[in-house]
Amino acid sequence: MRLQDKVSIITGSGRGIGRATAFKFAAEGARTVVCDLNQASVDSVVAEIRAHGGEASGFVVDVTDRSSIDAMVAAVKATYGRIDTLVNNAGVVQDARMVNMTDEQFDKVIDVNLKGTFNCAKSVIDTMLMQQSGVILNASSIVGIYGNFGQTNYAASKFGVIGMAKTWAREFGRKGIRANAVCPGMIETDIIKDIPEKVLQGMIAKVPVGRLGKPEEIANTYAFLASDEASFINGAVIEVSGGGIL
Repeated sequence: MRLQDKVSIITGSGRGIGRATAFKFAAEGARTVVCDLNQASVDSVVAEIRAHGGEASGFVVDVTDRSSIDAMVAAVKATYGRIDTLVNNAGVVQDARMVNMTDEQFDKVIDVNLKGTFNCAKSVIDTMLMQQSGVILNASSIVGIYGNFGQTNYAASKFGVIGMAKTWAREFGRKGIRANAVCPGMIETDIIKDIPEKVLQGMIAKVPVGRLGKPEEIANTYAFLASDEASFINGAVIEVSGGGIL
């Protein structure tokens, strides 16, 4: 198994892509740390992983609250003695055209998607530096490459986490730490449930492979990047979009 015994923290792993990633990492042998705002979701994912023979622990974590992140990281280090992977998956959307976007909408998305990514990486980096090894994976989006109508805040946050990954690749590469960004396209998660069917079909029509992506396909990408098979991939921005650009 490609992630055997690697201690892997996955934020926002109570549902959607994060949930699929937690299951994939556990199936690949990782000691999976499930983090989410919702206790019931955390408990459900941990229980399912354990039911299938995997190793998992769970924490309620708010990525905008450094104290909750630091407490989780301290507990993980106390239990396992190391941290091998951080998947910065937690994120939110608050869509509106720029002329209608409120300060609250802008700030919320930046606080969770951008500052939250910084907060989590900041909390684990000392451990990774002491180990001289580690992988940080940032969840961006094709919106973080191409932009998208009605997503000024989301695009800014997802452009930003790409910049962070590229910067960390330069800062920490010689210390044995790799950082990369993954850019999903349209994926079958709750985030698209409110999109009108006609609009959704129009978006699918723009995807060359002719369908939405599955959360497991993003999880597979994260698992590869976290593994030793990706040991020379650093500072990369990987689109997993079926070729679509919105």
